[in-house]
Amino acid sequence: MSLNEHSLQALSWRKLYLSRAKLKATSRTSALLSGFAMVAMVEVQLDPNHEYPPGLLIAFSACTTILVAVHLFALMISTCILPNLEAVSNVHNLNSVNESPHERMHRHIELAWAFSTVIGTLLFLTEVVLLCWVKFLPLRRPEDKDNGQISPGEAAAIASTCIMVPFGVVFIMFAIHFYRTLVSHKTDRQIKELERVIQLQNQLDHGGEAADDLQGSVHFPMV
Repeated sequence: MSLNEHSLQALSWRKLYLSRAKLKATSRTSALLSGFAMVAMVEVQLDPNHEYPPGLLIAFSACTTILVAVHLFALMISTCILPNLEAVSNVHNLNSVNESPHERMHRHIELAWAFSTVIGTLLFLTEVVLLCWVKFLPLRRPEDKDNGQISPGEAAAIASTCIMVPFGVVFIMFAIHFYRTLVSHKTDRQIKELERVIQLQNQLDHGGEAADDLQGSVHFPMV
């Protein structure tokens, strides 16, 4: 096997292991967060004597449904693709990496990764805020309503919102920074790999020219 073929094989195996790690993280995260969302929706107890704002109930129901749907979609992709990658990665053969579907299913793997880690996490943060409003909003005393003051339940919901909003902003900024850093790292690695290939090609070309010059300089004696 030549040096270029060996580098391509190593790159393929690295992509395979990275795709497998992403699918494993996706399956764990999606199963955990979707389970929490379902438990929160089932276990929340609505006060029948309290008049909830219709927009709050609609937002809570829609956010929970979308959250579960997004994570189950990511979980379905990881469940379908991960066994094929596991079967190939357990085979101790360099050429077996060509049988793995991680190259063809690269977009699906990245889609599941984005749904689970970015969109799903943002929806989960929103779910926590809405759950706090639904849970604490009925905790209102009659005198607070008459005086127009903020009830303890409203204060708790506002406090949770004020805490979660900065965390959401930090999360979005970190996601953008991480994506830009990862893209820059991949670009630098590709540039270095291309420079190595060009250098090897130049060495091979110079080696061939040197061999031709040596062959041309050799004169056989006349018999």
